[in-house]
Amino acid sequence: MSHEEKLSALSQLIAFARATNEITTVEYNFLVAIANQIGVTKEAFDKLLNRPYAFKNLKHESQRIVQFHRLLLLMNIDHVIAPKELDKIHQLGLKMGLNILAIDKTLKVMKNYENNNIPPEVLLDIFKTHYN
Repeated sequence: MSHEEKLSALSQLIAFARATNEITTVEYNFLVAIANQIGVTKEAFDKLLNRPYAFKNLKHESQRIVQFHRLLLLMNIDHVIAPKELDKIHQLGLKMGLNILAIDKTLKVMKNYENNNIPPEVLLDIFKTHYN
């Protein structure tokens, strides 16, 4: 991922975390961990909290699927899923260019797992089945 794509992906996660309320401590810590994992400094991440980066779709579908998984993890971090969050994550998946059938199946299947945390390999299998 380019630096711009990383900043955009983090901005997308931050906006999603703010969709229902202010960012909680557990969400903030999760987001910082993601920033660290993809090589964005905490200082750069903290700037994104006040100054979002413009949306830039990730080039590779595999990167978009990983980002979708991050969004799912973030949505489930508080163990409560509001209907507004499901709508928002569905729209974000479409905006990223992911297959609508794979998005729908993922949102349905995740309910079969503890805390709705769908394992990465299950998510990948869903997207492989619905690969364009």
